[in-house]
Amino acid sequence: MILHQIEALRDVGVTEVVLAINYQPEVMLNFLKDFEAKLGIKITCSQETEPLGTAGPLALARDKLIDGSGEPFFVLNSDVISEYPFDELIKFHKSHGGEATIMVTKVDEPSKYGVVVMEEETGKVDRFVEKPKIFVGNKINAGIYLLNPSVLDRIELRPTSIEKEVFPQIAADKELFAMVLPGFWMDVGQPKDYITGLTLYLNSLRKRSPSKLTSGAHIVGNVLVHETAVIGDGCLIGPDVAIGPGCVVESGVRLSRCTVMRGARVKKHSCISSSIIGWHSTVGQWARVENMTILGEDVHVCDEIYSNGGVVLPHKEIKSSILKPEIVM
Repeated sequence: MILHQIEALRDVGVTEVVLAINYQPEVMLNFLKDFEAKLGIKITCSQETEPLGTAGPLALARDKLIDGSGEPFFVLNSDVISEYPFDELIKFHKSHGGEATIMVTKVDEPSKYGVVVMEEETGKVDRFVEKPKIFVGNKINAGIYLLNPSVLDRIELRPTSIEKEVFPQIAADKELFAMVLPGFWMDVGQPKDYITGLTLYLNSLRKRSPSKLTSGAHIVGNVLVHETAVIGDGCLIGPDVAIGPGCVVESGVRLSRCTVMRGARVKKHSCISSSIIGWHSTVGQWARVENMTILGEDVHVCDEIYSNGGVVLPHKEIKSSILKPEIVM
């Protein structure tokens, strides 16, 4: 997901990305090392020794973010996906001359979120209302920002919330503007939201570059299959399926609304729906995996097993059925 963001940033001329990481930064950096040269972008890390909230990490990385040019910098939540319209965001930010721009997205149930109250014509943000009981607007913070370096002067090096402390202060000074995000948006921090996000992403691919999607007699709806994956005969795949590199899907398999990650194997005549199959995992013959089952890395589901919403931690073998949603440790 971060790679999607980095590619979109590179496309609008960003040359350096700083990752704010608290836990095991080497895992992320090792993964991204290969892409530095390929994308021609510098990727560094700012590690928090204690969690600093959503604004504190900016103060921690201050020296990396100020380059003397006075140019604004992007701040992104890494668990948010969209079409990343960074070009439009830069143009809007430069046109209003304020200190900060946030992207907002329209939602059907604003009472669940913090709502951004703004002037429709100019985008100037008036205030934020947390989980409003009465309707004040339907736009919420989409977790994509463009900030002038001066914003850093407002942030102390301590656990701080950019949404609750920094932005309201900038809005009070009439320096905060909001742009409505075109296209889809999803916070994919939870497994079921990840699958919804996959559906939205594939839908967007269908509109923007349909040639990237897989087609064929065994495909229904939007399906993305990596070129190194192998699909057997008599399968029915889709809608809303992503199959990663090096995966093997044997004959007679049914897949819908699911992700099969790198190096996984799905054996003959098994059926997977609304689930996530982790890296290098195996689903046995005639197995049935459904209802937001999540298999961690290197999980092996034996033949003829049924999983109804099981969440299985890595390196486990499942020899008996999981009849109701539960965590298998």
